Amino acid sequence: MEKYFHPLQSSEDLDPLIDRIGDSNYVLLGEASHGTHEYYTWRAKISKRLIEEKGFSFIAVEGDWPDCYHINRWVKNIDNSNDSIQKVLSKFKRWPTWMWANWETAAFTQWLKKHNERLTDDQKIGFYGLDVYSLWDSLDIMVKYLQKEDPETAKLAREAFHCFEPYIENEAYHRIFRNSPEGCKKEVINLLKKVRKKAHTYDTEQEADLNAEINALVMVNAEKYYKAMVGFGEDSWNVRDRHMVQTLNTLMDYHRPNAKVIVWEHNTHIGDARATDMTASGLVNVGQLVREQHKSEDVVLVGFGSYEGSVIAGSSWEAPMQKMKVPKGVEGSLEHKLHKISPRDKLIVFNEDKELKKAFSYRQGHRAIGVVYHPQREKGNYVPSEVSSRYDAFLYIDKTKALHPLNIQPNGKLTPETYPFGI
Repeated sequence: MEKYFHPLQSSEDLDPLIDRIGDSNYVLLGEASHGTHEYYTWRAKISKRLIEEKGFSFIAVEGDWPDCYHINRWVKNIDNSNDSIQKVLSKFKRWPTWMWANWETAAFTQWLKKHNERLTDDQKIGFYGLDVYSLWDSLDIMVKYLQKEDPETAKLAREAFHCFEPYIENEAYHRIFRNSPEGCKKEVINLLKKVRKKAHTYDTEQEADLNAEINALVMVNAEKYYKAMVGFGEDSWNVRDRHMVQTLNTLMDYHRPNAKVIVWEHNTHIGDARATDMTASGLVNVGQLVREQHKSEDVVLVGFGSYEGSVIAGSSWEAPMQKMKVPKGVEGSLEHKLHKISPRDKLIVFNEDKELKKAFSYRQGHRAIGVVYHPQREKGNYVPSEVSSRYDAFLYIDKTKALHPLNIQPNGKLTPETYPFGI
C-alpha cells in the first residue's frame, strides 16, 4: 500500500495533487481541527501554487463575512492603509478569535498582499468569509453604508435593524429569534431583494456592491439559522452549510467569467457528507452541495488528518483557549491505519489506482476536532467515513503541533501574556 503514498515534505511534493486538480474551478481544502499549525501552512502552500500556476481568483473561508472582508480590503490595498496585518486581525472579536487571528493566517495574507501589488484591481486575489454568524455586524454595516449610498434602501435596512433592536443586548442569538416577531424575516428578505436589484449602482468604491449583497444575505440566513437552533425550522447545520454555498455561488458569479475558488473549511464541511453517517441524520454539507451542483471533474475535495500532536481549542464554548494534547489515533481509525503503514507525512491521491481507492472505500473512524475539544473523550471524536469517496485526496501529517494564536480576546485586546503556554 505504501507504494501509492507520495512523500510530503516540501511544496514541490504537491505536484501529484496539482496534477489531480488540473483545470478544476473548485478546490476545497479541509482541516481536522481549527487549531493545528500544519493544516494552515499546507493549505497556504497549496493555495500559493494554485494562485500562481492555475490562476485561482480568491480564497473563501469558514469565517464571518465582515471580519474577513477587512482582510480582503487589506490584501487588495483598497483603503491604501499602512496598518499591520496584526491590527487587521485584531478586528476578529467573536470567539474563537484564534481561528483566523493567528500567525499562520498573518503569514499567508502578507504573501497575498505582496502578490497582489503587481496586479491590476480586477486581477487581485480576494479573501472572503462564508459563514452566517455575524448578524449584528452585518446589520450595522448595511445601515451605515446605505445611509450614505442609497437612502431609499437604507429605510428598509433601518426597519430590519429596528425589528431586532430590542434583543441586541441579549447575546444568546437563539433566544433572540425565539422572541422576535415573525415579521423580522419579511423585513430582511425585502432588504435582500432590494439590495440585489440595486447592487450594480453601488460603485463608489471597489466591491461595494458585493459587500452590500452578502451582508444582506447574512441577515436573511442568520435569522433562519438561529430559529433552527431552537427547533423552529430546518436543522441549523443544514441552514449554515447551505448559506455558505449560497455565499460561495454569489462570489463565483461576481468573479466570472474566469472564476476559480479555493475554500478553507473543516473536514466536516468540505468532505462529502454522503460518505459519512451525516446522511442518516438528514444532514448535508458544503462538499456534497458543491459536488452536486457541478461536474465531477470541476470539483476537488482535499481532506487532512494526523495521528497525534497538540492543538488549540477550548474546553467549552467561549472558554479560554488552551494548548491541548491530541492523543494517538484510536485502534482501527484512519489515522491509526496510516501511522501503522508508515509514520511519515504523506499525500494520497485516490484516483491514481483502483486498488488504492478500494482500500479506503470501507467505512472507518476519521478524527474531527472542533473549537471545543475534550481529549479524554477521544472515541467520540471520530466520524465514520468512506474516505476515498469523502475526499479526492488526503494529506496526512503524522505528528502535528498547535496553531500560533495572536492571543486576541473576544473584546479585541491583544493579551499575549495571559495564557499558560508558550507559542
